[in-house]
Amino acid sequence: MRRVLVTGANKGIGLALVEAILREHDDTFVWLGSRDRGRGEAARAGLLRAEPSWADRVAVLELDVASDASVAAAARTVAERHAGEPSPLHAVVSNAGIGIGMSDLRAVLEVNTLGVRRVCEAFLPLLRPAGGRIVNLTSASGPSFVSGCSPERQRFLVDPTITWPRLEAFLEECLALRGAAAFEAKGLGDGSPYGLSKACANAYTVLLAREHPGLRINACTPGFIETDLTRAYLESSGKTAQQLGMKPPAEGTRAPMFLLFGEPQGNGRYYGSDAQRSPLDRYRSPGSPPYTGEP
Repeated sequence: MRRVLVTGANKGIGLALVEAILREHDDTFVWLGSRDRGRGEAARAGLLRAEPSWADRVAVLELDVASDASVAAAARTVAERHAGEPSPLHAVVSNAGIGIGMSDLRAVLEVNTLGVRRVCEAFLPLLRPAGGRIVNLTSASGPSFVSGCSPERQRFLVDPTITWPRLEAFLEECLALRGAAAFEAKGLGDGSPYGLSKACANAYTVLLAREHPGLRINACTPGFIETDLTRAYLESSGKTAQQLGMKPPAEGTRAPMFLLFGEPQGNGRYYGSDAQRSPLDRYRSPGSPPYTGEP
């Protein structure tokens, strides 16, 4: 039995991904990660109303990606549940995210960048050492952010030799800046917290894959999906989701499902919502030719 952990899985894309895994891979068990246990149990109950036979293949894992203690406790829970197996997980999916329209950079980074690292570092020891997978759900906002940076900053954010100390120092530098003008003066575009956090999550994916060549570690965007994360933008636009090109959560599972169960070439790469490789420094439209360059 393969086992997959999905964070932020009580709603939206995370929940749709859990459902897709259960429906399409009957040899797979899913840990449904949720910051709030009650909401996680409600999500699980909804899945079982649709398909009662999934009861033995999905369990709720209380997990707040912004909390060191919560993530550590969640990792202990998984290890204890599968105590007879030193490497019980096939994959970890970092899906939890916040921040579209948010101005609090520290809060956004805590979840979207540091939360990804926190989860990966805690659960790495539980992954199968040969062929285990990590899928980090980022966003096209990451490459779009990089494209608005100075050439020097672009080179830094796509550097295949980037290290965590360098990336961490960059995050601290960004946290010290105040206002769009300060970010622009430092070659960082408008300093969008969401785009910045996702660009850094992509950079972290690159370095993690380099450090763990035996694992398959990649990032992807789910696409422009109608969720709680995008709802405020939708409401402020005065348009319908269809007019904006937003898609339902189920359509955001294509790329992560490919990275979980398909045969992606290479490692430490970023994929578009169409499950095709995309560049880290500019937007690639779904359906256009896949990116073939480096990094």
